[in-house]
Amino acid sequence: MGEAEISKSVLHSVLLSQVPKTQCLTDTPYGMNTILFIGQVFGLVPLFAVLIFVLTKLVSLHRCSRGIDGCGYAVLITGCDSGFGHQLAQRLEGKGFMVFAGCLFPEGAGAQSLAQNSSGNLKILRMDVTSDEDVQQAKKIVQENLPKKGLWAVVNNAGISDWAEIEWNTIENFQKMLDINLFGSLRTSVAFIPLVRAARGRMVFMSSIFAFFNCLNMAAYSVSKRGLEAFADCLRVEMASFGVKVSIIQPGNFSQATNIVKKKGGLDIWKNLDDERRRVFNRQYIELASQYYIDTCKKGFKDADMVINAMLHAITSAHPNYRYLLASAMDKFFLQLFPYLPTVLSDAVFSLSSMYTKRKEMLYNK
Repeated sequence: MGEAEISKSVLHSVLLSQVPKTQCLTDTPYGMNTILFIGQVFGLVPLFAVLIFVLTKLVSLHRCSRGIDGCGYAVLITGCDSGFGHQLAQRLEGKGFMVFAGCLFPEGAGAQSLAQNSSGNLKILRMDVTSDEDVQQAKKIVQENLPKKGLWAVVNNAGISDWAEIEWNTIENFQKMLDINLFGSLRTSVAFIPLVRAARGRMVFMSSIFAFFNCLNMAAYSVSKRGLEAFADCLRVEMASFGVKVSIIQPGNFSQATNIVKKKGGLDIWKNLDDERRRVFNRQYIELASQYYIDTCKKGFKDADMVINAMLHAITSAHPNYRYLLASAMDKFFLQLFPYLPTVLSDAVFSLSSMYTKRKEMLYNK
């Protein structure tokens, strides 16, 4: 055998001798179990990591789930002469908050009722939200009387409502609606944001279903509330960096629970129309529209508990909602669906109304 062949034979023997040694790591039960055990351990690591993360979050949420204690905090509410603002002021004072109740008429019956029934932790402020002077003066008084924990929340509740078709309105009607419902909230918010930011508190806005439900006769109101929600949405994104939470309240028909509805009849509208519009919208139709609106208002909720509870949750809950849609179960289902309908379908909804059908028949009739 030559030298080369001897070398090949030795190399072959060496290779053969290594095969059993390599295979024994997996062929023996001990080796296989070891590998499986190691694989299981490494496979369980991510699962344990996820479980620990979830448990940590749950513990954190549990610790923060308690409601806000009102003691040592203040809340500013606009529009407290009556309605939602009036009732909320009473409820918040009962929960230990110091309440600054903004009233358009501080000497009026609503404001005086709040003062007389107060336990001493409520202060009436003259506050016309359309007046820069009033808002700045209110801010000065709030700063001078803040409790130790600061201003926890501002509730932009002041607002007005009115009904009329677009052509029955004037530019002044639209301007008044916007100045109170939209710019009043904007003016108040911008003034008090620094104080709320310092407390890492809450900004709450009183909107309406008409912010997204375009209904006949409610154009001016819808414009003001849709603008308000756009402002609140932008503010929520900006305030998140400071730990300030922003909530929007969207009540449905609570006309009977408040005095926000302006009482006017068909004659009030008719006498303000010019000759051209009188030829289009006859007197009989306007009277019919007026009665329809009055009848619709009478079908609303008779008390404000649902709204007040939502406002309290937005102020005191550790995890307030971004939006609170407040309506009957059936209405809520429809209202949640409405914004997602194609325009052709959402407009077609109004053709189902008997009032809308009568409108088309009566226009231009003498």
